[in-house]
Amino acid sequence: MSKNELRKDKTCLNCRHVVAERFCPNCGQENTDTRKTFVQLFVHFFEDLTHYENSFWKTIRNLIFKPSALTKEYLSGKRMSYLAPIRLYIFISFVTFFLFSVIPDGSDEEVTEAQKNNRHKQTEHVENSKTDSIDNAQDSIQRQQWIANLEQKGYIDKKMADSLQNAYKQRNLTDESSTYMNFGYHSVAQLDSIQKYGKAEEKIGDVGYWFHKKILLAKQGKTKDEVMDKMSEVFIRNIPKALFIYMPLFAFVLWVFQNKKRWYYFDHGIFTLHYFSFLLLASLLLELFNSFIGLLGNHWVLDIVISVVDTIIIVYMLYYFFPAHHRFYEQSRFKTILKGILIFFINMIILSIILIGLFFFSFINIH
Repeated sequence: MSKNELRKDKTCLNCRHVVAERFCPNCGQENTDTRKTFVQLFVHFFEDLTHYENSFWKTIRNLIFKPSALTKEYLSGKRMSYLAPIRLYIFISFVTFFLFSVIPDGSDEEVTEAQKNNRHKQTEHVENSKTDSIDNAQDSIQRQQWIANLEQKGYIDKKMADSLQNAYKQRNLTDESSTYMNFGYHSVAQLDSIQKYGKAEEKIGDVGYWFHKKILLAKQGKTKDEVMDKMSEVFIRNIPKALFIYMPLFAFVLWVFQNKKRWYYFDHGIFTLHYFSFLLLASLLLELFNSFIGLLGNHWVLDIVISVVDTIIIVYMLYYFFPAHHRFYEQSRFKTILKGILIFFINMIILSIILIGLFFFSFINIH
């Protein structure tokens, strides 16, 4: 209980009700002095943290080592001793993706070497670009003169000469941006020109036009590596959103395979929140362990330790669903395994569709 002194005024600062003792009977706020010294503020923070940790560590322990225990406790009405499912998922999700964004991918030596290689490649690319630009300019002048001579000598008319010039220009539009994610258009100008002046069979619908234009704008002025780096960044940033979309679908698949009279969709939703909280937590522990071992240096013994621990965690992540499903829905092991495999494959299809959609969403939203 807080050691802060009670206010002499018995009117609650929050809801204006009369407070007979320490806590307001209407809203529950403690009727203590709101102005605190630094020491009092630190003590109050420590008390709140200790109270939070009591339920937090108990929740985490049950989440990891007792599959479905939290879900059964919550649905049975025992909710004060553990973190609420939504609060638990949001907290773990925030910590996981935050740490993923700040934990380095490799050692400093590897980063430095990659930077050196990247600078070397950039230098080569600049030099090659200069040479190619000169060569292309010379070739272009020679072709223009050749076509002009053919026209002057009467071998071809002006219409044919213009057609040849355009053909050469289109053939030269084979820069790096046209070698990946290429759907037949080299630039936005070409796409707009075809949409405006092209034949009816060459034009595309509004949705197709929007899609192609987004891709061309995303690639414009960027190398392939720059596009991939930016797309990875946007992709990772949108994974939490994808999970929020995916979880209701995961719960729906569970609802399809279970007794509708005994289990409500709400029950499957709570099971899903706890299951995804475990997956995120296990992924976080895996990343933290690998990062910690990476700080110790490179050694074959450490590589073996990483391989063994990674295998154990990944296998447990895959195995976890089956005992959780078996204990929560109280079905035979045969039904659990059969339904679990079907649910697994159905969700892999759904997840693949979401990830593909997220991939394209990330690509067209590169700025």
